[in-house]
Amino acid sequence: MIEHKPDAGAKTLSDLRYACQTYSWQMNLATYRGRLDHMISTAAKAGFRGFEPEVVMLGDDWSPAELKDTLDRHGLELAALVLVEPWRGDQESPAERGDADTVIDCVAAIPGAKIILCPAPGADRRDLVERQDNALSCMAAVARRAADRGIICSFHPNSPGGSVFRTAEDYRRMADLLDPLINLTPDLGHIARGGMDPLTVVTDWGDRVDHVHIKDLATDGTWAEIGSGVVDVPAVLDHLASRGFSGWVTFEDESPSAEDDPDAAVARNGKYVSRLIGGMA
Repeated sequence: MIEHKPDAGAKTLSDLRYACQTYSWQMNLATYRGRLDHMISTAAKAGFRGFEPEVVMLGDDWSPAELKDTLDRHGLELAALVLVEPWRGDQESPAERGDADTVIDCVAAIPGAKIILCPAPGADRRDLVERQDNALSCMAAVARRAADRGIICSFHPNSPGGSVFRTAEDYRRMADLLDPLINLTPDLGHIARGGMDPLTVVTDWGDRVDHVHIKDLATDGTWAEIGSGVVDVPAVLDHLASRGFSGWVTFEDESPSAEDDPDAAVARNGKYVSRLIGGMA
């Protein structure tokens, strides 16, 4: 079994570990799915140290060995692998369990990464409490199997209209019921779109936060280029550095410009981090 340990030791912004998420490319799924070398090399050229793919972006014939080899060739680490599932029943379906076990096997073969658990949004929020309970139950089952392999799982709530963990009340319920084996991956943009303050959420969850997604939100509720919206990204990063955060800070740009040109968005986000810290370490 694994033990969750609090962060220790003061750090600066340059000590934080910055990773690139694949969602900018995922908005053009048919074009980029399975193009591991392209995505990883683009992230490396932008200055990121880590790479965080959703499983769907790996393609049909991927293997842990291929993923690790491509990361190694470009000098990147696997920050996490993202598992997105419906989890609508009170137990995992056979297909959901199979997907989860594939991810567990992959992360076990690439030490140091974690698994990000993300319930797929539905069409609406009907049967909210039941759906919340079922998602939490299924994620706990995944986390127990992962823990038996020494792997940490972290929960990534989101904010589309059919998400079951998107408001302050949802987060309060999540705080009461989330399995102790599962940490939290707050997504700053989703938190803001759910009507909450990202810095407050990150602060309130304390050491339970072991991975962070950076996203920005425009005043009209659409996604913005990171650094151009309402989310105070520097304040959150300063807080993480001050508490000695040892997890990954992953940039996930879903803005219209990222959809139009994901490679340029990744490069832009690398430059944004570089400006904040005076040059990426």
